[in-house]
Amino acid sequence: MSRRLRRRVSKKGKEKVVAHSYTEFEEEVSTSEQNGDVNWTCLPDDTVIQLFSCLNYRDRASLASTCKTWRCLSASPCLWNSLDLRAHKCDSAMASSLASRCRNLQKLRFRGAESADAIIFLQARNLRELSGDYCRKITDATLSVIAARHELLECLQLGPDFCERITSDAVKQIAFCCPNLTKLRLSGIRDVQGDAISALGKHCPHLTDVGFLDCLKVDELALGNVASLRFLSVAGTSNVKWGVVSHVWHKLPNLVGLDVSRTDVGPAAVSRLLISSQSLKVLCALNCPVLEGDANFTVPKIKGKSLLAHFTDIFEGIASLFADITSKGKTVFLDWRNSKKTHKSMDEMMSWFEWILSHSLLRSAENNPQGLDDFWLKQGAPLLLILMQSSQEDVQERAATGLATFVVIDDEHASIDRGRAEAVMRDGGIRLLLDLAKSWREGLQSEAAKAIANLSVNVNVAKAVAEEGGIDILASLARSMNRLVAEEAAGGLWNLSVGEEHKGAIAEAGGVKALVDLIFKWSSGGDGVLERAAGALANLAADDKCSMAVALAGGVHALVMLARNCKFEGVQEQAARALANLAAHGDSNGNNAAVGQEVGALEALVQLTRSPHEGVRQEAAGALWNLSFDDRNREAIASAGGVEALVALAQTCSNASPGLQERAAGALWGLSVSEANSVAIGREGGVAPLIALARSDAEDVHETAAGALWNLAFNPGNALRIVEEGGVPALVHLCSSSVSKMARFMAALALAYMFDGRMDEYALVGTSSESTSKIVSLDGSRRMALKHIEAFILMFSDRQAFTTAAASSAPAALAEVTEGARIQEAGHLRCSGAEIGRFISMLKNPSVLKACAAFALLQFTIPGGRHALHHAKLMQNAGAARVLRATAAAATAPLEAKIFARIVLRNLEHHQAESSKGI
Repeated sequence: MSRRLRRRVSKKGKEKVVAHSYTEFEEEVSTSEQNGDVNWTCLPDDTVIQLFSCLNYRDRASLASTCKTWRCLSASPCLWNSLDLRAHKCDSAMASSLASRCRNLQKLRFRGAESADAIIFLQARNLRELSGDYCRKITDATLSVIAARHELLECLQLGPDFCERITSDAVKQIAFCCPNLTKLRLSGIRDVQGDAISALGKHCPHLTDVGFLDCLKVDELALGNVASLRFLSVAGTSNVKWGVVSHVWHKLPNLVGLDVSRTDVGPAAVSRLLISSQSLKVLCALNCPVLEGDANFTVPKIKGKSLLAHFTDIFEGIASLFADITSKGKTVFLDWRNSKKTHKSMDEMMSWFEWILSHSLLRSAENNPQGLDDFWLKQGAPLLLILMQSSQEDVQERAATGLATFVVIDDEHASIDRGRAEAVMRDGGIRLLLDLAKSWREGLQSEAAKAIANLSVNVNVAKAVAEEGGIDILASLARSMNRLVAEEAAGGLWNLSVGEEHKGAIAEAGGVKALVDLIFKWSSGGDGVLERAAGALANLAADDKCSMAVALAGGVHALVMLARNCKFEGVQEQAARALANLAAHGDSNGNNAAVGQEVGALEALVQLTRSPHEGVRQEAAGALWNLSFDDRNREAIASAGGVEALVALAQTCSNASPGLQERAAGALWGLSVSEANSVAIGREGGVAPLIALARSDAEDVHETAAGALWNLAFNPGNALRIVEEGGVPALVHLCSSSVSKMARFMAALALAYMFDGRMDEYALVGTSSESTSKIVSLDGSRRMALKHIEAFILMFSDRQAFTTAAASSAPAALAEVTEGARIQEAGHLRCSGAEIGRFISMLKNPSVLKACAAFALLQFTIPGGRHALHHAKLMQNAGAARVLRATAAAATAPLEAKIFARIVLRNLEHHQAESSKGI
């Protein structure tokens, strides 16, 4: 708790007045501060109550538990005028426990049918306003009981989702039981019949605001007889008889505002209503295709009346209703809010404008009809930003949700409209959203965080969010006890963590710890929050420093727990991706080994490769690929059934995405580093699918498939399988045609292994048991392979440079050849002693394999290569220098072999000298 105290501020009218300070309190604080402490229990009661009023319900309860005095104060009636239960599981037991505090409750918001059933147990007989969402399962019986127990109700709102199980019978019960009703807004009722509407008109004489939104049918004639109506909305309602409407509703004597947005209203009905109604001031018709499609329609120009539509200036239309406001256009709402003059009817109208506009804009954003880009940029986005500043909490929430929704183009691929997102940013929307996110109201926190998350997909907006302090705010919200708030905050961190420049800031703000804690907090029943938290951790884990922070915060255990136990594919995919990224820093930290040593990690990832969802299979295979770089992990994966699982995966992904193909082949490549695993892969049928993947059109798949086949070809039995399965033409094609130099290089090395003589010895003993029926022409395959190996080597042979190097011993000449022959990515390959020994043996081969071996050793020893020193030591131990000198001096050796051998010798001398310096 902060020790800084602000002066208590009370409201008097619309002005803020600083209340008188308390002398005894000041003295107490002064004395206590001298001793380095503050006795908070000595705070005056009204100060404590003011403090309670600024907290959400959970924090109030936590603060109330500190002492008996504060527990009593927390029950003060003024703190229980309103209650928002949407974020809480409210059943009859919970409601009964709150009943003693709800005697003076006047405003209640709830969510879902279970909460609706529990409302009567609150015993809030003085309830005036009731608002609910997620109302699809609420029945007539529940709504009727609620109405009967709360006869003082003045406002009832259910929506915006459809009330599918509520009928006109419940509407009639509301009319009979709630005579003080002034506002009724219901969404998605199938048929609002005339007798129900007539009952409202008869028994609710003060009813001035009615909304039957997104209904299938309403009785137009009955609505025309509710004389008390001032505001009426049938937005989204279908099957409206506009002929009846235009002849009846204009007679309503008090009707000031009419909302027909998202209906099939036509020009004739609109014109008649505007011209004929004596009281009507504004008609809202947003997103009305019939009206907007009539190119000949002209808006009637009637003083004191406005039509609000996509093709009109909404701000000017509203401003025209004010006689005493000089400011026009987009400032009309701010001018009204800041006006010191009070005008009840205009205040009611502007509040109604805010409500219907927020509702219609949200619906339009959700449906995203074509052709509204210009509207959103010029009017829609500014309107949503202005509505976020409303004094009505539900309007603010819908506006924030609208901002979160209208920028989205493709939800599945997280694609947003750049122009719309940057329009929000230009108009100050980021600051507004961050201010809402700091509200104590959790509904506003959730919707604001959602908007920030979606907008942050745009890199410019993400930068603005970070500069405005948004990362700290989101990290704080991620610690919320409200699952919805934490979920949206985690989503914001997920999108922001895509940018490399934001990863460190997220870690510094405590975001890593908050995300890991979310996984443990909502380990069951929170798929949305778990997916977002794991996704954010996956992005952060791609950074070396942040990956260590993830591990230190317990992230390895948390992510493995998700991979083992969670059944939701989105969570599984992100957990596997996070583990893959954690394991990708094998040379710089110990996370690779740590993941492998976590109980159940490898078994879980192997199991996920069998998932019916491609994204899960892809990320699990990627994780196993990265983990296989560790020797212990490699063998543990095989022991956990990884060879069989990955071979099965490779066999089924010929038509899958390139990402899955790359990772499946990559994981087999990683496992095949081990001779035992390589033999097992061949035995399990892994050769054929890898050959199929080698024929892929994707460059990345070429590399991993060629790498796996190169490793497999080291074993003569596998080499023969590759020949038998038709692998030689596939490797020849890669060697000669792949866009990837690495794929061509490894395909050439695989062919070199296959035809350096060892497979011939194996073939003489007998063919593999799986291929006894196949006729293999080794001679034909050998000629084809050697021809293309030679062609591959010549791709890196500049005749002039080689001639110069042959005639001169100058280092510059060899350096020029090296630069022309260098394959940058080959420096990341790590060979074993056996593999290096095999290439040294190939130097004695009279064929083109001599040049191929020298070329390979050149790549493995180029100074600066990741494993060059390792390879140099292996070569020195194997006595490679003698063989290299013999190759360089051989009169019959190809020129390429001689020059490459000289370069390798120079490389070895360089590494030996460097090692001597180190010693």
